[in-house]
Formats: sequence, structure tokens, C-alpha cells
Amino acid sequence: MGFELAAAVGGFAFFGWWIGGYLGHARTGLLVGAVLGIVGGLYNLVRTSLIVLRGEGAGEHDKES
Repeated sequence: MGFELAAAVGGFAFFGWWIGGYLGHARTGLLVGAVLGIVGGLYNLVRTSLIVLRGEGAGEHDKES
């Protein structure tokens, strides 16, 4: 999961830098891309973590009954 977060931040930052360089605003593009990568990567990390926790929690709850 950590690799997915790093890949999202790195990929979006690179893409933002590339688009920003093309438009003449490389720093702004890098910043916007990095922020989008952080937001998207953290969203995916939290979503996946909740799925795993809910899946494990349901199995343990069934064993107690």
C-alpha cells in the first residue's frame, strides 16, 4: 500500500511538472500535481485500509457468536 501512495505522488508530481513546463509554469504544475497525488494516494490508502479492517473484523465477530 505504501508503494501505491508513493507512486501516486511521484506520478502526479511528474505529470504536473511536465504539463506546467509545457505551459510555462513548471513550479505551479509540480505543486498542483503533488497535492493531487497526495490527496488521491491517501484516499486510496484509507479506502483500502478500511476494506481490510472491515473484512478482518467481520471474520472475528462471526467466530465469537
